[in-house]
Amino acid sequence: MAKSPEVGSPAPDFTLPSVHLVDGEAVRGERTLSEERGHPVVLAFYPGDDTAVCTKQLCSYSSDMEAFTDLGATVWGISPQGLDSHESFARKHGLRMPLIADTERTAVAAYGIGLGGMLRRAVFVIDAEGIVRWKHVAALGLTFRDVPTLTRELAALTKV
Repeated sequence: MAKSPEVGSPAPDFTLPSVHLVDGEAVRGERTLSEERGHPVVLAFYPGDDTAVCTKQLCSYSSDMEAFTDLGATVWGISPQGLDSHESFARKHGLRMPLIADTERTAVAAYGIGLGGMLRRAVFVIDAEGIVRWKHVAALGLTFRDVPTLTRELAALTKV
């Protein structure tokens, strides 16, 4: 497995299937990280749909989505479950960000966050040029980085 990319290094690119609820409709397609150049992206890797900590994490990001969009950023949730699971999870909790299905764990491997058959809860802030500017990879994943922490890191990008 690859080592987690260092801050200041290019973010590993990937193209994976996604689902995004838009006005109640599930829009399925593919997301390619490199196609997001021009604005920051927050990659939120989480172990599983509808688990306690993951639900709390993604619901907090979703409910404060304007804090991210006001800084020009998008947020992607990424986990190994498939699109049907992601759609159900998004509908149940009204999640407003795309959920990426990494069923083959290609992004998990590229970001070096695998832990046996699981993945570590991790968040990467990628700048508009595709460079990792901040990251947090949890040892146990029982907590997550909150919105104020992430928006502080995003705001710092405009001061660089």
